[in-house]
Parts: sequence; C-alpha cells; structure tokens
Amino acid sequence: MSIGQGTVTVLMIGDLVGRPGRALFSSLIGKLRAQYAPDCVVVNGENAAQNGRGITAPTVEFLLKAGADVITSGNHIFGQKGFTAAFAASDRLLRPLNFPSECPGKGHVIVTTPSGVTLAIVNAQGRVFMHEQLACPFKGMESLLTFLRTQTKLIFLDFHAETTSEKQGMSYFLDGKITAQVGTHTHVPTADERILPNGTAYITDLGCCSALNSMLGMNIQSVLSRMITQLPSKFAVEENGPHVLRGVCIKADTATGKAISIERISIIETNLVINQDTAGKE
Repeated sequence: MSIGQGTVTVLMIGDLVGRPGRALFSSLIGKLRAQYAPDCVVVNGENAAQNGRGITAPTVEFLLKAGADVITSGNHIFGQKGFTAAFAASDRLLRPLNFPSECPGKGHVIVTTPSGVTLAIVNAQGRVFMHEQLACPFKGMESLLTFLRTQTKLIFLDFHAETTSEKQGMSYFLDGKITAQVGTHTHVPTADERILPNGTAYITDLGCCSALNSMLGMNIQSVLSRMITQLPSKFAVEENGPHVLRGVCIKADTATGKAISIERISIIETNLVINQDTAGKE
C-alpha cells in the first residue's frame, strides 16, 4: 500500500492536449510516482492527438506504456479516423458511459492494483451546453453503481462536463456513493478540492496538461481571431513553453471506500523536450 495498510492512492491527471500534454505526462510521471507513490494513475486523453482532438491507437499504447493505468475521455474521443483501432488497442481506454451503446468502448473498467486492491474507474459526460441528446448521466451512474458496488467500494469518476452547476449537482447526487469525482473538459483548474459531507472527494475541474501561455492548450492568436472577427479560424495546439501539468492525488480508505484526502497538483516545466521519445507518435 502507498501510505499504510487499508489505504489506496490514485492520481487523476487533467486533459492531455496534443504532443505537449503527452510529453508532460511521460516526462513527469516518474517524479509523480516518486512523490505520491500512486497505486493507480488515470489520465484524460480525449485531446491527446496531435491536433488536440481525439486519440489514436499508437497514443493509447504510448500512454499506457509511459505509466497510465486508465485513459478517460469525453466529447472529442471520436475526433480521429482511427478511433475504432484506439478502442481495440486496450480496454483501459474509456468513453463516457452515457454515449449510445452502438459506440465502441465502454464507460467503466475494473482494475486491480499491484497491491491487490480492486477499484473502478468510471467516465461520464454532462449534457448542459454540450450533447443534450445524450442519455442522462445521473441515471446512468445510478444504474451502473448497482453493479460496481458488488465489485468494489472504491469508485472514481471522471465527469466530463461544461458547467460548474452540473458537475456540482452530480457530486452531491453521488456523495457517499463513490470515492471521488473529478471534473474535466473546461481545461481550467479550480481551487475547490474538498471532501464532501458523506465522504466523496471532489474538484470541479482538474485543468489540463499543455502550454501554460495558451487558451485551453491552443495557440492564443488562432482562438482570438475567431473571437474578434467571428470568422472561421483553425485552432492549433500551442507547443511553446513553459508547460504545465495539472491533476489531483486522492487517498482513500479501502475498507469504507471513503476519501481521506484530495490534493491539487500543478507542475510548471520550463525545459520540456517534445519529441518522439517523450510524446510518442500518432
């Protein structure tokens, strides 16, 4: 165990944006493991492709080899032509559980840590200002929990949603029923990490892993051009440094499934090397 008998430690890392995000994760995971001794590492990879949309099979394989145990996602997960191959590459790549059943992949995975602890990682997506036609994530989680709680009390949710209210609503809906809920999608880290009244760890958004001086990981001018002119502008991933990795470390009691602590992680890297060794290939 990471901090003593009866506990488990899980790192949950925010959206990896393009090559910088992949390079940040692969370059810093050793430092993170040394500092936090995690039993499981979860990363959101829906923006991990070079253009910042979707993920490919080579990237899935690279991230798992680099040190990710589970890869979660969101609305951009099918942004690459090779998304079917990406899901075929590993059952550790998740898509939101409330996507139609015809979509490849699934919304949860049961994993066993090297220390023998069983836990569940779940992925769901919000509907407000996103894909309103998706199935209800609240009812989807409620239904899935009837199965998951027969497998483990340790349940960690990546809720990929736009609004703070929907993320907060889900957290109160699930408080005491899951170990932790983290938010992704908006790419901006929030400072509201805490343990909810009934024992669920919560943060509205993890933030992302990208160039620090960017707009959600994208080149500033490419985004400003569209904002100012309202004309089409192709967004490009910003690769120039400095870069920043963001996420949380969650510790939980294995007997109760309750969270013990949640700590925000923010590492600024000024000398990140982005090449095939650190970022892999598409």
